[in-house]
Amino acid sequence: MRHSVFLFVPIVVLIAFIARPLVAFEANIPVLVPLTGFLSLEGTSQRNGALLALENPPKNVAVKFGVADTSTAPENAVTALERAISRGKVSAVVASMLGTQMLAMLPLAIEYKVPLVTMSGTASITEMGNPWIFRFFPGDAITKVAHARYVVEELGKRRPAIVYQTTAYGQSGHRHLNETLKKLGIESVYEEGIDTSVKDMLPLINKIRRSMPDVLMLHLHSAPTALFVKQARIAGITIPIVTGSAMHQPSTAALLEPFELNGVCAESGSSPISGGTAGIEKFTRDYRERFRSEPDAFALGQYDATAMVLTAVASGATTPDDIRDYLSKNLYHGLAMDYVSDGKGNMAHDAVIICYSGKDRRPEIVKHYQALDSSY
Repeated sequence: MRHSVFLFVPIVVLIAFIARPLVAFEANIPVLVPLTGFLSLEGTSQRNGALLALENPPKNVAVKFGVADTSTAPENAVTALERAISRGKVSAVVASMLGTQMLAMLPLAIEYKVPLVTMSGTASITEMGNPWIFRFFPGDAITKVAHARYVVEELGKRRPAIVYQTTAYGQSGHRHLNETLKKLGIESVYEEGIDTSVKDMLPLINKIRRSMPDVLMLHLHSAPTALFVKQARIAGITIPIVTGSAMHQPSTAALLEPFELNGVCAESGSSPISGGTAGIEKFTRDYRERFRSEPDAFALGQYDATAMVLTAVASGATTPDDIRDYLSKNLYHGLAMDYVSDGKGNMAHDAVIICYSGKDRRPEIVKHYQALDSSY
């Protein structure tokens, strides 16, 4: 008996060693995104997409991460980044999608030499020669091309009215919309920028009505988009409304009745709830199970971005410099699209147009634009 027990012990120890997962690399990836304020819906989606990737890393990677709410003030994002850096070695950062916060964080990325991966659509963040920024959502130079081309080429509209947000995001989109419309030989009949605090859209809607547009083009954040669409329908506006990416979000559509969505379309990087590939459908199922809500393009794009960072780590990118080099030089086959840097940190180059039928809140992808930025 004594001899049998002696033989048994080493076998148990060997089995335990084999069963223990082999961790070759470690990463620290803080998530610094807006969870309160006017961008809370978008920021929550961004966080959720990052978490889904961070909670399921490659088998040879151990991940440390924390989440901080940057709200909407630029100084909050700066403070959150400084705190994350002070707590230990950081591999890369899931950075706020709010343009003003990203602009404030960019100098720190250079100072601390840490890659920032973001879903921000503000075009200027990748136009400043910063080698540490990587945008995984198609920027305004791409989405606004799809936005304008769909209105002019597919809908055949010639008299657009444009309403945009006065934030950095809104001004960026407004500029790129006008540039593309001009190239298409179209001039808007009315334009106005509004603050995110505006709740009563009726005075603006009445001014727009007097300009006699044949289509409304919106570039607003989530809550203002829903408010404008609802009040436009109440006011009897029946012309098509083609919006920015905020409208593709299930959380935005949930603020409206299905009949109010009839004739509403939006540009986006993707639309996971619209279905597609087996990978997207699995992501959607996993997202619903984990967060008890519907995923959007911000969640899917941030999932792809974070997964690419983790893939870099799994391949041996052990320092922030290594990760930056990997993101700069490699093609990544994500769920939403293929990602590759154009040399400036713009990783996403495709866009889609989604439209609502008025019967439910599930949009259909009606147009897919690929490689709208052919400079990479």
